[in-house]
Amino acid sequence: MIRPLTGITTSLLALAIAQAAHAETVVTANAAAEVADAAAEAPADSDTTGLVDIVVTATKRETNLQETPIAIAVMGNEEIKKRHVQSLIDLADGAIPSLRVATFEARQSALTVGLRGIVPGDANQPAREQGVGVYVDGVYLGRQHGLNTGLLDVERIEVLKGPQGTLFGRNTEGGAINIVSKAPTGEFGGRVSAGFGNFGAYNGALHLDLPEIAGISFKLDGGVQHQGPTTRNPLAGAAGWNQFQRYGGRVAARWRPIDDLTVDLAFDINRDENTPFFSQLINYNPNGFPVATLAQIAANNNRLPAGTIAPLPPLVKVRADRVDVADIGVPQLPSVGKTKGFTGTIKWKIAPEIELRSITAWRTVSDEQWDNSGGANRTPVFLPNANFSRYSLAGLNQRQFSQELQAVGGFGQIDYVFGLYYFNEKASDVARTPNTNRWNADGTAFTINDPAAYLNATVARASTAFAKSYAAYGQATWNATDTLNLTLGGRYTNDKKNGALTTINGAPSSLTFKQDNSRFDPLAVINFQPTPDINVYAKYATGYRAGGASSRSLTYRSFGPESVKSYEVGIKSEFLDRKVRLNVAGYLMDRSNSQVDFNFFIPQPNGQVRNTLETVNAEGTTKIRGIEADLTVRPAEGLSMGVSYAYTYWKIPPARNTVQEALNATLTPQVTTPVFQDVYIVYTPKHAWSGSIDYDVPLGSGDMALKFHLDANYSGSAYTFDNEPTRNEKSFIVNGRISLADIRMGDAGQTLTVSAWARNLLNESHIYRRSNANGSLVTVLNSNTQSTVLGDYANFNPPRTFGIEAVVKF
Repeated sequence: MIRPLTGITTSLLALAIAQAAHAETVVTANAAAEVADAAAEAPADSDTTGLVDIVVTATKRETNLQETPIAIAVMGNEEIKKRHVQSLIDLADGAIPSLRVATFEARQSALTVGLRGIVPGDANQPAREQGVGVYVDGVYLGRQHGLNTGLLDVERIEVLKGPQGTLFGRNTEGGAINIVSKAPTGEFGGRVSAGFGNFGAYNGALHLDLPEIAGISFKLDGGVQHQGPTTRNPLAGAAGWNQFQRYGGRVAARWRPIDDLTVDLAFDINRDENTPFFSQLINYNPNGFPVATLAQIAANNNRLPAGTIAPLPPLVKVRADRVDVADIGVPQLPSVGKTKGFTGTIKWKIAPEIELRSITAWRTVSDEQWDNSGGANRTPVFLPNANFSRYSLAGLNQRQFSQELQAVGGFGQIDYVFGLYYFNEKASDVARTPNTNRWNADGTAFTINDPAAYLNATVARASTAFAKSYAAYGQATWNATDTLNLTLGGRYTNDKKNGALTTINGAPSSLTFKQDNSRFDPLAVINFQPTPDINVYAKYATGYRAGGASSRSLTYRSFGPESVKSYEVGIKSEFLDRKVRLNVAGYLMDRSNSQVDFNFFIPQPNGQVRNTLETVNAEGTTKIRGIEADLTVRPAEGLSMGVSYAYTYWKIPPARNTVQEALNATLTPQVTTPVFQDVYIVYTPKHAWSGSIDYDVPLGSGDMALKFHLDANYSGSAYTFDNEPTRNEKSFIVNGRISLADIRMGDAGQTLTVSAWARNLLNESHIYRRSNANGSLVTVLNSNTQSTVLGDYANFNPPRTFGIEAVVKF
């Protein structure tokens, strides 16, 4: 469970920073997990007023978090419930300060997930890799699409920070998110939950364990999550913004024919219907360009005169705060994402020294995107009797197969993990960007275009990419003494990728790319435990992200892999009779050939506005430095408090802007000067922290209790586009929950828990994503300079949501 810091910990944090022992390192919070939950499982004669051991499986074996020399944050099942986390997007509030989660564009259908400054902005393209691996029960999820499906019955979420190539199948540089599902127990029991809230929200779930039959245990999980729009659409019959309907199920079976052999089989299927967050205009003409008059536009063939901007139609409202109702109604349907997959995991302990494991997985993702988030607040800008409101109609289909073989064990003073990994993926995308609305002559009214026209608009792009990855990895730990051990490891990876951009602006294309990259990444860790309550470690590791090609590029431009070198020191400690746990780590990462995106919206002759994106490798070294710290305090039985803090510093060299070079060449073909531009790491604030307090009050002689939970989460401002110098706003989100728990319902052990919850309790409003793409000068294909300056557009965080929920355990 993530236990962030409170005001009483200033001196302790100062002590932790002093222990980091490097001028540029900073202290990393390695979250403590589920104190209250684990305490309930402690032996009856144990000390229930202190902190309990936290077991993690990050190293492929069960280990105590405090003795594991990896920076790990753990959010357990109880904490997930307390924070009302229904899907990964709910972690965008900063519950784990070093973990950054955001929508791609304004869309909930694809999530950007980052750690320690490794945050890919547009990794949802078929030929693009993520920098942080997301795993479910050891299976890597290859696309950003599908990451926001509803969580079912999750045991815990482990967040491993830094390169993890010697422990996980896919080599990821920033870290790994390991989601662990609850396994079948073989005993009859389960839970039923139901709840409702504001914005028409409701949720329900069933988790059922069946008795073991012939050595086989079954578990059934199913759930539904619904929320209506938080920004309403004035157009009758059209979907609003920030609404969702998620539902899915999972069937799991565990077979244990003998004590040393376990076979786990699982099949899951999920559906996520959602709409994007509303994109609203927060300023107008920030650059002070001349505003064209209707007469000037008419005299220029119904085009903006060079160097001018469009007048602001009377119907378009500039608002610097979050709106409840959009200014203009637009056609919009929910995007539909579907995921399904099968996983087979075999663990066979063939001898005391070795356990063989196999993880076989097949998964598919399909996404139908209907994104009309901007209306008249984004390009194309106003022209008399012209079309507007860019409707992004896109589809992505992906299928993947992976096979992983592991050998885990130990002999004498050596513990080891060795693995072989194979990953095979095919992914394709197709996109249209028609306009759904049409202005009248002076912008005082509009009409809706014929759906038959915009639903069959010209295909802006279509591509297909294939990827195969082969890897061999391993690490061995020498337990030199009871207090000192040394780990050495490495990973060899070979990535083969190829793809084709088959359509550009409705025309067939023969553009292709092909890459074959090999890489060896070493690991070295030294771990020293001077006392039973203090564990100090130092770690060196490297990692890399494969190259690819941008399907949004008009030339299908390819880019090479990027790599990181990571240096980390940490200390994990407990003191004051195990009433206080303080874990700190500091790291330095040097990243080479950083993959950087240049994004432009360029008007096309057919009236569409194409989102053109070029990815390049920045020259030089990107420096990322960080401090993360986590403190948990349990001063009395029933009371626990905590705080996590993350400090991140980064500096990235300027990158070559090939899009701007192409635009310059349209105007002056004789000029071939390279254009280097400042670029930024996105969604990575300098300071972020999260704090929580939990208090349980026993009622009566049984297990019934009144439980209070409150958490507060702060993030500083950060950039949201690689190539734009605009920042989002700092945020401060408070969540709370009050529960009357474990009310006995009968002699058979059934219990009832009733809870009231709130997310964003203070109804705080902030911009989480901001762009000045409306404010750039672009060149249309007839070589006339046309300004698409309108103003900055932004997406705001969700407003306050609240509800009640009842859970029956049986």
